[in-house]
Formats: sequence, structure tokens, C-alpha cells
Amino acid sequence: MRRLIVNADDFGFTAGVNRGIVEAHSRGVVTSSTLMANSWAFSDAVQLARTVPELSVGCHVVLIDGQPLLDPKTISSLVAHRSTNHDGGATRFRDGISGFALRALAGRLDSREIEAEAAAQIRKLQAAGIAVSHLDTHKHTHLFPRVLRPLLKAGAACGVRALRNPFGPRRPLRSGQLLSRPGVWTRYAEMRVLQGFAASFRAAVEKEGFATPDGTLGVEVTGMLDETLFRAIATSIPDGTWEFVCHPGYNDADLGAAKTRLRQSRETELHALTLPEARNTLSQAGIELISYRDL
Repeated sequence: MRRLIVNADDFGFTAGVNRGIVEAHSRGVVTSSTLMANSWAFSDAVQLARTVPELSVGCHVVLIDGQPLLDPKTISSLVAHRSTNHDGGATRFRDGISGFALRALAGRLDSREIEAEAAAQIRKLQAAGIAVSHLDTHKHTHLFPRVLRPLLKAGAACGVRALRNPFGPRRPLRSGQLLSRPGVWTRYAEMRVLQGFAASFRAAVEKEGFATPDGTLGVEVTGMLDETLFRAIATSIPDGTWEFVCHPGYNDADLGAAKTRLRQSRETELHALTLPEARNTLSQAGIELISYRDL
């Protein structure tokens, strides 16, 4: 049996991203999304979520490349400098996954601070009326044990017990289209370096009684996903329950002003995810579409 959750990240990032995610759900194959509590268009996303009750909405916990909800003085291991950008000089998390990874591996992140900030973000969604179905993290920071453990505590304290498994299949998906894309293999190689954390992830999740898919698909094609790559991945999904990560949206003025590398690619993904062929491909492959609520 093969089941697939199609999750759109970055709900709340901009109004154009919000609109694209809702369209990818109502007209396409997206079944779940994760909402950023500290995003520009948070209120807009909450309002749109009420119009699509079948969309499973989780919390996209942000610990890098954004602003914290808590007083920066209480989470000093997570924050950096004062910005001079559009945020009015507010203190921000440190930017970049590479620096974050080094700090996580060196034990320089305070687990109590991570738990507190993650809980604050989850509770902001819940206070807005969102029935938070699951958790994941921006840039998959919870693949590091230093982040995973406090995130699980925060989720349990807030009554949320489903979590993205950020690790992919042990073997790469076999497809001529995937094999012919050098960028895909570069990303795959980067993710393989971190695969050593997969066993400890599974053990921690099981110990805390959380539900999680067998793994994640689509991370390697972030920024490159089109209808051809979607078909290639969909037709080579292993047995089990998997999550396909995507980033649909509209490349509007707000997105152009935001700090992100994913701009025009979001519209390309939106197109691929809303084509009738996307749902047909999954159906013909015998793959059942589910959401995080079904876990």
C-alpha cells in the first residue's frame, strides 16, 4: 500500500503564496500545509484556511531566517543582530542553515529556548482558531537532535502529536528524468550527508508517541519541481506512507521583496500541482492521497 501526503510549506509567507496554496488544494493535489506564525501574511492565511476546511494545517516552526515571537533576550542562543530591513530593526534569528547546523552540532543551541519559541508559534496558530494537525520546521532544522527533542516537547505540550519525517528513502528514486537532472543529485548528496540522524529521529519520535510518515519526497527538487519531475517522483514512490514537500504560490510584489530564492518556481509548482494529470498520475499508480489528519 502506498499513501501520500502532499504538503505545501510557507503558508502565511505572502498573500500570493497563500492564494497559491489554497488553489493547489482546491484545484490540485495538495492535502496539507504548514503555516508560519511569524510571517507577513499570517492573518490572511488564517482567513483563507477557514474557507478550505478539508486542508490539514500544521505549524511551520521557524528558527532561522525570520523574527522570533518571544522576547529576544530570552532566546539569546537563537537570535543574531538587529536588522535594518523592512522589519524596522527588529531582532532576527540567525540567517542560513549552514551556520545553524554548525551551532546545532556543537551544542550551542539552548534546548529550553527552542522549546519555548516553538510552543509560542504553535499556540499562536491555535489562538487564531487553527486546529494544528502537525509540525515541521523551516529548512528542516528538526533533523538535528538538538532541535528535534525540544520540538517534540513543545508539540506534546500543545497537544500536537504528528511530525514531518525529513529523511528521504534510503535509495534514490529511480527515474530517467531524475537521473538526468544534475541539480537533483547535488541536493540528494547534501541530504545523504545528514542521513545518519535518521535512526535517532525515528527512535525519538516513537518514544514520544508521535505519528510520522515513512519519509519525505520532493526536498531534492525544491526550486526545480515541474510537471515532468512530479510525474517522475509520483511513479516511483516506495511502499508506505510518504510526504511530498512542495512550495506553490504566486510571484507577486511581496514575494519579490522577500528574502527567498523561491520566486518564479512557485508558480511553476502551482501549475504542476493543479494539472489534471497530477491527480491522474497518482490514481493510475495506485497511490492514495491523504492528509496529516489521516495519520
